[in-house]
Parts: sequence; structure tokens; C-alpha cells
Amino acid sequence: MNIYVSNLSFAVQDEDLKGYFADYGEVTSAKVIMDKFTSRSKGFGFVEMTDDAAAQKAITELDGAMVDGRSIKVNVARPKEERPAGKPSYSNSRW
Repeated sequence: MNIYVSNLSFAVQDEDLKGYFADYGEVTSAKVIMDKFTSRSKGFGFVEMTDDAAAQKAITELDGAMVDGRSIKVNVARPKEERPAGKPSYSNSRW
């Protein structure tokens, strides 16, 4: 099961994120999403767990938990939405 975790401290690294979920079951991957321009955390990440029951328990127990002084949000990850092709909206500006 793929899990979405948001409102993470900017200091959280992949290994930290993996550690939060390791108590609930086997974590196959944990990735904090980084900004490609600044190389800083965007404050969210994804965790993959092999056992759906363990993943659901982790979601239930960690959603709203205080981690590094922040209340994290934990949900089942939704598939990435397709973005329409074309120019970005800012390119239509007259200025």
C-alpha cells in the first residue's frame, strides 16, 4: 500500500520517515519529496508498505501525531492526476 504523509518538518529525511512507519510493519520504501531547484524538502512524502493491514494501522495511528513539533497528516496515496498538455497558465500574462 502506498501512503501519503504531509505536514512534515523540513528537517525530516527519508530514513526518518521510514523509521516512523517501521514499528507497524515492513517498509519497502520511504521518500521525502524534495524541491528540484532548492533541494529542500517540500514537507511531504510517500511510504510503501507490503502488508495492507499494517499500513492501515499505521495510517490510523499516525494521522494527527506530533512529529518534530508538527501534526502530520497520513492518508492512502491517490494516483497521480494527469495534467493537461499545453502552456503553463502564467504564460498567458500580458505583463
